[in-house]
Amino acid sequence: MTPSLLIVALALLSFIAFQIGKARALSVAGGARGIRDLHSLPGHYGMLAALWAGLPALLLVILWVSLQDRVLIAIVTSHLPASVMALGQDGFTLFLNDVRNVIAGNIPASQVSAEAAVAATQYVRLQGYSRMALTALAFAVAVLGLFITRSRITPELRARNSVERVFEGLLFLCSLVAVLTTLGIVLSVAFEATRFFNIVPASDFLFGTRWSPQMAIRADQVGSSGAFGAIPLFAGTLLISFIAMIVAVPIGLFSAIYLAEYAPSQVRKVVKPLLEVLAGVPTVVYGFFAVTTVGPILRVWGESVGLDVAGESALAAGLVMGIMIIPFVSSLADDMITAVPQSLRDGAYALGATRSETIKQVVLRAALPGIVGGVLLAISRAIGETMIVVMAAGLAANLTANPLEAVTTVTVQIVTLLVGDQEFDSPKTLAAFALGLMLFIVTLVLNVIALYVVRKYREQYE
Repeated sequence: MTPSLLIVALALLSFIAFQIGKARALSVAGGARGIRDLHSLPGHYGMLAALWAGLPALLLVILWVSLQDRVLIAIVTSHLPASVMALGQDGFTLFLNDVRNVIAGNIPASQVSAEAAVAATQYVRLQGYSRMALTALAFAVAVLGLFITRSRITPELRARNSVERVFEGLLFLCSLVAVLTTLGIVLSVAFEATRFFNIVPASDFLFGTRWSPQMAIRADQVGSSGAFGAIPLFAGTLLISFIAMIVAVPIGLFSAIYLAEYAPSQVRKVVKPLLEVLAGVPTVVYGFFAVTTVGPILRVWGESVGLDVAGESALAAGLVMGIMIIPFVSSLADDMITAVPQSLRDGAYALGATRSETIKQVVLRAALPGIVGGVLLAISRAIGETMIVVMAAGLAANLTANPLEAVTTVTVQIVTLLVGDQEFDSPKTLAAFALGLMLFIVTLVLNVIALYVVRKYREQYE
C-alpha cells in the first residue's frame, strides 16, 4: 500500500475508533441517561480513541517514509560489484542518478548499464517489502492504540483534558513551525547577504548611485567590475509605491467611508463585492492593462501637452498598482469603520454633531489603528509587487524623481538576478540576497511603526 493510501486508511480507522470510543463511553455510563456521570462528553472519549489510533501510526508513517530511501539506497549500494564502487565520487553519483531515473520511470532500463538495471530492480523489490512492512506495522500500532484507549475508558477518565492537551501540543507545533520557518528564511538571506558584503562594501551598496551587476567581459568595459549601488533601486521602489499610495489610499478610504456610513444597504451589497473583485485579478492582468492601455494613454497625453513620456514609466506602473491595491485599503478600512460601536456615534449626535462631523471627529479616530494597519499592508503589497513593474516600468535602474521616465524596483532586480542557472558564489547572484535583506528590514520597520500607532490610539479609545 502506498503511503498516500495508507494515510487515507488510517484516517478511516481513526473515524471508526471515534465511534468505538464514543460507544464505549455511553456503555460504561449505562446509556444516554448516565452521561452526567461521565467526566467528559462522549465525543471527547471518541476523539481520544481516534487520536491514539491515528497519531502514533501517522508519526510512524512519516518517519518511515523520510528514512526509507536512504536505507534502501544503502542496502542496494552494499551489494554493488567492486567495479561500480571504483568509479569515484562523480561516477558513482551518475550511477545513482541512472538508478533513480529507472526507478522513477524516466528512462527504460535498457538505456543504462546492467549494474544500474539490477540495482533498480533490487530497489523496487525492497520498496515493495518496505511498504508491506509499513502497512502491517502502522495498522498494528493503530489497532493497539485503539484497544488500549478503549480499555481505559471509565467515567472518571479525564478525556476532555487529554484531548485538549493534544490539540494544544499540535497548535504549539504549528506555531513552532511558523517561527522556525521565518527564522530559517531570515538566517538564509542574512548569511548570503553577509557573503555579498564581504565582497562588496556595504557603503557602496547602500549609498552607491550606479547599478550595473553584470560581470566583467573586458577590462575597459563600463561597469566591468560590477557596480552595485542600490540607490536607484530604492528610489524607483519608493517612487512607484508613492504613486500607488496616492491613488489607493484616498480612493480606498473614501469608498470605505461611503459604503460604511452613507450607502444604503442595497447599494452596499452590490458595490462592496464588486470592489473586492479587484483583489482577485491576477497581477499579470494588471500588467497587460498597464502596457496596452495606461502606458499608451499617458504617452499620447504627454505628446499633446509637450511632455516626453517613456513607453515604460513609473507613472503607468504606479497608477495601475494603485488600482490593484484599492481593495486592500477599502476592505480593511470598511471593517474597522463598521466595528466602531454605535454608541460613539449616538453620543456625538446627542451633542449636536452632524454626520460628517461625527465621521471625522469620532468614527475615523476610533478606527484609525485599523486604517493605519490597512494602509501599511497596502504599502507592503506595493513594495513587493513585481509583475506590474516588469511589464510597465521596465528594467532600467535610473536614479530619477521624474515619474514619466522608466525605473525599476528592488523586487524586479531580485527576479532578474536569479533568472536561469546561477552559481551562488558571484556578487551578481549574491546581490539578490542583499536586496532581499533590505526588503525585510523595511517591512520590519513598517510593522514597528504600525504597532506604535495602533497602541497609541487604542489606549485613547478603549
